[in-house]
Amino acid sequence: MYPPELVAPMKAELTSSGYEDVTTVEGVDQYLNADKGTTFVVVNSVCGCAASNARPAAKIATGNGKKPDNFITVFAGVDGEAVNQVRKYCLPYPPSSPSMALFKDGQLVHFVERHHIEGVSAEMIAENVVAAFDEFC
Repeated sequence: MYPPELVAPMKAELTSSGYEDVTTVEGVDQYLNADKGTTFVVVNSVCGCAASNARPAAKIATGNGKKPDNFITVFAGVDGEAVNQVRKYCLPYPPSSPSMALFKDGQLVHFVERHHIEGVSAEMIAENVVAAFDEFC
């Protein structure tokens, strides 16, 4: 478990861009078990090599013309139960943090794993996500 003062700025980087910080299993279920609508979820992390590009990419994606109905985030190493619940919805993909997932009508329709984030610019990650928004939102 990471100290709150360490992760607060990393959480704020997304919440200040319109992401809702979800910390409970019930909160995750409320968004990802929905029969209608779209939700984009970012599994945030302290990992400097990947998360340092994932968070800016997630922020860029919020500026797209077509957007999901909801933007949420959970934090690996902090919100353990919420993260584990998101990961259940992302099966068969293995646990990955950071990662990003788009759900439509309760179904996973797009997933960006850590290995798609590492070493990739924020702009390129955002292009991937925005293409999914354009297709599914």
